[in-house]
Amino acid sequence: MVTDKQILDSMRGIIDPDLGKDIVTLGFIKDLKILGGDVSFTVELTTPACPVKEKFQTDCQDAVKAIPGVASVNVEMSAMQPKKQPNLGINTLNKVDCVLAVSSCKGGVGKSTVAAQLARQMAREGLRVGLLDTDIYGPSVPTLFNLHRPQLMMRDNMLIPLVVDGLKLMSVGFVLGDSPAVMRGPMVSGYCQQILQQTDWGDLDYLIIDMPPGTGDIQLTLVQQAALDGAIIVTTPHSLSLVDVSRGILMFEKVNVPVLGIVENMSYFLCDNCDKKHYIFGNNAAALKDRFGMETLSEFPIKEGLSNVAASDAGAGWQPLELLSENVHRAVGKRRAQQEELPTVAHENGFVVVTWPDGNIDRLVNKKVRCACQCASCVEEYTGEQLLEPDTIPDSIEAVDIGVLGNYAVSIAWNDGHSSGIFTWERLKEIASGQAV
Repeated sequence: MVTDKQILDSMRGIIDPDLGKDIVTLGFIKDLKILGGDVSFTVELTTPACPVKEKFQTDCQDAVKAIPGVASVNVEMSAMQPKKQPNLGINTLNKVDCVLAVSSCKGGVGKSTVAAQLARQMAREGLRVGLLDTDIYGPSVPTLFNLHRPQLMMRDNMLIPLVVDGLKLMSVGFVLGDSPAVMRGPMVSGYCQQILQQTDWGDLDYLIIDMPPGTGDIQLTLVQQAALDGAIIVTTPHSLSLVDVSRGILMFEKVNVPVLGIVENMSYFLCDNCDKKHYIFGNNAAALKDRFGMETLSEFPIKEGLSNVAASDAGAGWQPLELLSENVHRAVGKRRAQQEELPTVAHENGFVVVTWPDGNIDRLVNKKVRCACQCASCVEEYTGEQLLEPDTIPDSIEAVDIGVLGNYAVSIAWNDGHSSGIFTWERLKEIASGQAV
């Protein structure tokens, strides 16, 4: 007779490539039933958009069928329900599986184009996707999709999104039309909340919110109201854009929204004649990883026509866009299943104290940590040359606040007023070993 243990043991060799553990240990196998030689169970994934869903299903069927005495195998695929923040009062998002923000800290980096292309790509994958444009001063969705002055419909006092090739769209530009948005902060926040709360999105796998650029009250209001599952930060290789990346990371982390990664737009130019990538603004992917502890989800080259997403096949078959979508799915899944034990960091007189998961403790001298800061005011963006003069930092410098940023870094505020430093776990290890420069 076939047993539960035999079934589970047969699937222990099926490894989740992102989490590095087998699907049995991760608890993905649910509702296991054995009736004679007939076996059925459910594989509960972290997200319905898991890139390896079909492979998991096939591998599970093959593994269980190989057990002597098994006549048939029925494998159902499902996804875990996200944990939504309570008491937000936005019922329109109750049927949305995952809410993502696409953000930038300055305008002109291609944030809206990236958001629209990502929405198009996910919709092509068969997912139910909505795109919400909340940039009240410069709404881009009407132009990107060539939808000017559309006729909006309402049902039960709720706005009905426009549906374009299966993709649901809503923009403050649809509501305001072509008139300029001349209004003060509280009115702007009110408009954004209203369009968020009064749009009937229905059932969605993803709602992508194209955020207004910046890190002010409007952005914080949207972030807190929408119960975001994660954020994507769009930047360019230009130093003026990179300076602001840390501000965006800190804004999201302060309201407990994980930053899934960075999209580097206008990253390179691909030559027609030699197919060589020319990083005309510098190759900063490694620097982004070292400085902020953030993965680069994709590098978008300078590409003609990228901002035209009106056609249903816009971006179809384009490798950087497909890579972005796949990496977003993986990042969401990893966040939901995150079981990694993280270091703890505290501050005491004269030291930043790091306790690692293996029990080892590093006591880092405050001045040494402060001088190792890699933020834009301490390190020259282009050359990497240190701008901070160590002699200007007093030996008595003290950390006044330490915040953990997701599972990748910490932010440290000091009593000299400096608060923009982000220290990855690797950076703290370098400081402890004396390798930091």
